[in-house]
Amino acid sequence: MTLRLEPDPGLRRFADGRTLAGGTPFRVLRLSAAGARLVDGWLDGEPVTTGAGLAQRLVRTGMMHPRHEQSQFRPEDVTLVLPVRDDPHHAPDSAIVVDDGSRHPIPGAAVRHEVPRGPAAARNAGLQLVTTPLVAFLDADVHAEPGWLEPLLGHFEDPDVAAVAPRVRSTPGDSALARYESARSPLDLGEQPGVVQPGSRISYVPTAALVVRTEVLRELGGFDEDLRFGEDVDLIWRLARNHQVRYEPAATVHHQPRRTWPALLRQRFSYGTSAGPLATRHGTAVAPLRTSLWSALTWALISTRRTGPALAVTGAAAALLARKLGKTGVPAVESVRLTALGTLGAGRYLADAIGRPWAPIAAPLLAASRTGRRILTAVVLRHLLDWARERPPLDPARWTLARLADDAAYGCGVLRGALRARTSTPLLPVLTDVGGRSSVPTAGERP
Repeated sequence: MTLRLEPDPGLRRFADGRTLAGGTPFRVLRLSAAGARLVDGWLDGEPVTTGAGLAQRLVRTGMMHPRHEQSQFRPEDVTLVLPVRDDPHHAPDSAIVVDDGSRHPIPGAAVRHEVPRGPAAARNAGLQLVTTPLVAFLDADVHAEPGWLEPLLGHFEDPDVAAVAPRVRSTPGDSALARYESARSPLDLGEQPGVVQPGSRISYVPTAALVVRTEVLRELGGFDEDLRFGEDVDLIWRLARNHQVRYEPAATVHHQPRRTWPALLRQRFSYGTSAGPLATRHGTAVAPLRTSLWSALTWALISTRRTGPALAVTGAAAALLARKLGKTGVPAVESVRLTALGTLGAGRYLADAIGRPWAPIAAPLLAASRTGRRILTAVVLRHLLDWARERPPLDPARWTLARLADDAAYGCGVLRGALRARTSTPLLPVLTDVGGRSSVPTAGERP
């Protein structure tokens, strides 16, 4: 089967192509002359015929993305499992429909739970009946056009790939809520493909639509039925420990948005409550913020109007990074660029943390001081900056109010989940670069 590689937009090359920088999390790879020639060919569109080990490493680090032109798997090798509770559904006859305690029994359901047991139990019940090598999970309110599977199946040519997810977009609509969801659905992870793992650019994928190797999922024990929310994130993180999980936006399905604003806010609150149980299972993978000590110190100084010391800290970070990366062929100007981008990115992630998972605690504390109020103003202004950059189909005022309500609901859920699980992990940042363990001062991703 023919495999070609496409570079990630963030990939950069130095030292005549022998140094690669990029990936997620960011890293630097030093290649031999022969390895650099292989990469030259792959970037020119040549198939991978030799150097499979190097190709796999580039794919697993997120520096390049695979494109399998053919697949041994066909749609008939995939069994669709559809958990349903009261919602109408339009499943093909071959699908396994699991009725999770609907008030009125679903006609034709292969399995019925007399009382609702949750999406994890419903999916596990369907999994027991699967006989094909691959299983696809779709939520009842997800609409998948014919042909959605084909872009995903090629990834299973790599035996290390255990699961692949398509892009999940919100179903278009004319209401303000539908227009907001089309721009801010938490299920929509964007247009760039990538490897999925905690701490990376794509730290999870939802199981609203997901294709998984059947045997791998069974060996893993299926979904954790103790989790009412976050069971999809838990599954993905367990899979990613020993296998690859990939996000492939070349395939797209559509998810029906919530019908009312209160329903949307209840959903966001429920998503937030999963942070506590996930923390007890996956530790700091749920951290609300990952940033370098350098960036954190820089923004702490900026918040107190000590611009000079902040610039000095950033300059020192750039000098140390240039010294470290210079040994691999990365020019000093690139280290300065990385430090600047990392510091700016850390500021945005810090504002996101203040305005979202930390909001119930941070907002009243910051509002009590002049400096704190300046910080809160900056946190709110980030929504207007997003509006100016993205031009979502809402006016700036409604966009900002919706974002604030969305963030507050999620943050209240995080606090509730942390308190119930008796853990502070979902509220604590992770700082890197302590003792030189991190090579680049960049901010990580929210779970």
